[in-house]
Amino acid sequence: MADGGTARQTAHAHEAGSAGEGCREHAHSHDHAHVPIDVPSDALIVARGITLTRGKRRILDGVDIHIAPKEIVTLIGPNGAGKTTLVRILLGLEKADSGDIVRRPGLVVGYAPQRFDRDPAIPLTVERFLTLGRAATREEARAALAEVGAGQVFEQQLHALSGGELQRVVLARALVRKPDLLVLDEPVRGVDYVGEAELYGLIGRLRASRGFGVLLVSHDLHVVMAQSDRVICLNRHVCCHGVPETVAQHPEYVQLFGAATARAFGIYTHDHDHAHDLTGAPLPAKAAKPGEISDA
Repeated sequence: MADGGTARQTAHAHEAGSAGEGCREHAHSHDHAHVPIDVPSDALIVARGITLTRGKRRILDGVDIHIAPKEIVTLIGPNGAGKTTLVRILLGLEKADSGDIVRRPGLVVGYAPQRFDRDPAIPLTVERFLTLGRAATREEARAALAEVGAGQVFEQQLHALSGGELQRVVLARALVRKPDLLVLDEPVRGVDYVGEAELYGLIGRLRASRGFGVLLVSHDLHVVMAQSDRVICLNRHVCCHGVPETVAQHPEYVQLFGAATARAFGIYTHDHDHAHDLTGAPLPAKAAKPGEISDA
């Protein structure tokens, strides 16, 4: 899906236009206006007019989205807004009724799904999980795990990991692919608030060091928006998009999440003089090791 040449998924009967063009006309009608989006020529992935209906329910309605290299794009919206469905369509795991998707030739995607169920009856070490179905060496797997601050769990059983440890291991598995685009669907599920801030900070640092683009799906508005270059608010259609501060004041965002949330929005700096281990427990700054994530 992600490793081949240009993967173009087209459900329109007419000839698809340029990926940089604005929204094209659709045969169906809807009660909202499209928001023009300028698409960079080097975009990793561009989707236009993505529409999906299940039964009589419209899941996605003319959605436009793109991700550029080195950009963190956060997709937010209420439950049932179609966020995970859109991600699955972008990854080629599900088909839209209509719409165009253009991926950069040779695009490699690392994907961390929203849910990952572990069976305690099946013995599976972290090392085996990282290399399962991957052309990765043991050293590459260990390096990826160290990069996310979880090198000490390399030989542990997967089912024995805490929520924070598991999220970092799943992230390390995505990194083993050496992706151009990292797609993370609710990456902090089962992680406490301190762990959320740590993990989002880590994602930002990985983007800076590796240079990939990131598509991040989340409900954790304040912390995740602080790490985002651009935010897309989805409620079956794109309600609004832009830099976090602009989106947080947009009328449709306020309508979805409440005026109090919009008024309270601020960039979380999370500065203090200690680090955290993988369980979120504080460590004195002098006790922090290279593999641990520091807030300083």
